[in-house]
Amino acid sequence: MGRFGKRPEGLIDLATEAGSLALEGVGRKPIDLLVGATMLAHGPHGSEAFLPRLAGRLGLESASGLRVDSASGTGGMAFHAAVLALESGRFERALVVAAEKMTDRPTAVITKELSASLHTSEVAAGATMPALAALVVEQYLARYSLPTSVVDLATVHGRAMAARNPTAHFRTAVTSAEVAASRPIALPLRLLHCSAISDGATAVVLERGVGPATVLGLGQGFDAFRLVDRPDPTTFTATRIAAKRAYESAHLTRKEVNVAEVHDAFSPFGMIHIEDLGICGPGEGPAWFEKGRANLDGSVPINPSGGVIGRGHPIAASGLAEVAEVALQLRGEAGDHTIGRRPKVGVAQALSGIGAHNFVTILGREAT
Repeated sequence: MGRFGKRPEGLIDLATEAGSLALEGVGRKPIDLLVGATMLAHGPHGSEAFLPRLAGRLGLESASGLRVDSASGTGGMAFHAAVLALESGRFERALVVAAEKMTDRPTAVITKELSASLHTSEVAAGATMPALAALVVEQYLARYSLPTSVVDLATVHGRAMAARNPTAHFRTAVTSAEVAASRPIALPLRLLHCSAISDGATAVVLERGVGPATVLGLGQGFDAFRLVDRPDPTTFTATRIAAKRAYESAHLTRKEVNVAEVHDAFSPFGMIHIEDLGICGPGEGPAWFEKGRANLDGSVPINPSGGVIGRGHPIAASGLAEVAEVALQLRGEAGDHTIGRRPKVGVAQALSGIGAHNFVTILGREAT
């Protein structure tokens, strides 16, 4: 993983950096499948021919290739695609690279491009990603009679974790007062509740067999595309479906999870995600952060990398970064953001749009 943030390099350069680091980490073993992931695919002259250019830069012209896109869940989808391809028996070793270049365009342009992952009727009504996220958070607070101030806790946590992560976009912790004083975006969401526009890339190598970070279970789930069509907007049904499938395929229960990376593109979503994953009960997410259970030395550390809110959000790269962080924790290679007890099982959750198509990945130190 290269550093996330405002980077001068272009999309292909960022992807090449991460891909090269991953290949060097395994001694440049032969790769027979390249899975590339990007949502925007922007280059200096318009849309990039992402996959063939990346293959050429990495010297992988002899490999097979796939490119995937699932909005903010793109990195999670790419990882799942690679796992399924290896499980088919047709490939031995895959390189997955997820990258995005975003900071070279105005915020208004990026906001419009991200709205492509929303229903056309929502876009026609003027909805944006932060606006719909604010509706979810508002309904969540109302359902559990929670004060608005609880949404600040997740940002404070994420930024504290990111301060220990050398590849994170934001390396400075913030206080609840600073979060509450940041400018309104779509109330109750303020600036520091919302993930930043970032550049960056993540890459992982997968191979068949058992290793220090073995894939134990995968799950995907869909929900109604339009927010208004969901019977309960205070939970992400797609995550619940994906988690159930992942736990079943891993022959594990939620009680065996030791660490989790969740997709907190809006920091209060992190509270909902850990409820949907079964780490805590409905409405208990805020207390999990308030009582320190999500900390590095907590009962189940949440987003030790800083999460999307602290690590930054190069759209396609985030879902793969969540998987990569869990793998680092399992391998004991997370450095300053290593959790208190080396985990045996970790969960990564990626979210597309406002939760229309979500991914859950379970990794463990040994196959079960």
